This record gives sequence, C-alpha cells and structure tokens, in this order.
Amino acid sequence: MDNIAVNISGWEALKEASFLVQLTLLILISLSIVCWGVALSKFQQFKNLKNANLPFMHLFEKTNSLDQIYDSKDRFAGSNLARLFIAGFDEMKKLAESKNNSNSKDGLAGIDNIERVLRKQMDTEIAILESRINWLATTGSTGPFIGLFGTVWGIMTSFHKIGQMGSASLAVVAPGISEALIATAIGLLAAIPSVMLYNYFISQIKKEEMNMNNFSIDFINAVKRDFFKS
Repeated sequence: MDNIAVNISGWEALKEASFLVQLTLLILISLSIVCWGVALSKFQQFKNLKNANLPFMHLFEKTNSLDQIYDSKDRFAGSNLARLFIAGFDEMKKLAESKNNSNSKDGLAGIDNIERVLRKQMDTEIAILESRINWLATTGSTGPFIGLFGTVWGIMTSFHKIGQMGSASLAVVAPGISEALIATAIGLLAAIPSVMLYNYFISQIKKEEMNMNNFSIDFINAVKRDFFKS
C-alpha cells in the first residue's frame, strides 16, 4: 500500500496523466495566469485613477473659474474626470465661438450638445475600465467545464485500464482517478478567483460610472451658471 501511495501522489499523477488531461491542465493554468495578470493590472489602474481624481476634484470644487481648471488640465492626465471635463469644456468653447447662444432655446440646445459629448466620453472611459476583464468572465464560466472534461477523460482512462487488466483494484484505477480529481481541482482553482475578481471589478466600474455621472451633473450646473446666463 505504501508503494501505491507514492505512485498516486499528485506529482506522479500529473506526470503519468494522458496527453489530453495534461493539455487540459495547461490550458487551465494558462488561463489562471492570464487572469491574475489582468487582475493585478486592474488593481493598479483603479489605484492610479483614484490618485488622479482626488486632486482634480479638489481643484474643481475649490475653483470657481472653469477656464482656470481647463488651463491646469495637463496636471491631471490620468484622471477620467479631467478628461470628462475637457470634453465638455471643448464643446462649450465651440458653442461660444458659434455665437448662437443668445436666446433660451439655443442655450437649451447647447446644453443638450454638452450632455451628449459628456455621455460619449463616459462611454469611452467605461470601455477603458472594462477592457480585458472579459478574461475573468471567460475563465470563471468555462474553467469548471474545462476541468470537467479532464475529469471525464481521467475516469474513461481508468475504465479502459480496468478492461485491459481485467481488474478493478486500487493499483489499476488510482492513476486515472487521481488525474481526474486533479483536473477538477485545477478547474475550480482557476474559476472561483476569476468569478470573485470579475464581480469586484464590475462593482468598481459601477462606482466609477456613478462618480462620472455625478461629475457630469456638477459640470452641467456650472456651465448653466457661468455660461448660459439669461
């Protein structure tokens, strides 16, 4: 029994596993590595975004002049709120240059234009935040099934050996069962963190979307107050 225990250790099971099971495990491990790489880059992306947004919002809340904020835009290249402000301010300057904002109707049309520009920029910023997290969703949804394929193949190998050897002893079935269980475990180890990370980043993206929505409202109010005056 001691020899059997050594022969069916995890490492030995991997070495003796069939090519398809080894390929399955390689796919799962590769997906897991990619997902952790994506997760680390996303953690850094959200950290940098927070560090860039805080000083910009401090300037926006403390400064009454939109022109002064715009002149300082180069200091906040990493801020999505700053990019939102720049997009809205550029549209506001175009409206000012058109000299068609003299009456209330044109002013309301100008506000609509600015809101559309802000919405478009928000969509761009959200797309940037959502980039690459599809790897997390894909691994989370397919990982268990890829592992299940390895599990089924390992069990089929065990039955095939039973047929060849004419015996269902532990020495015959243990290697196939071991590789089957390892495939299941690796599939779950790849999928579970990916799902948790995906849900976390989705919640962070929703928070950023809410922050951009709130900033857009504040910006529109500032434009109405300082630019579209009756």
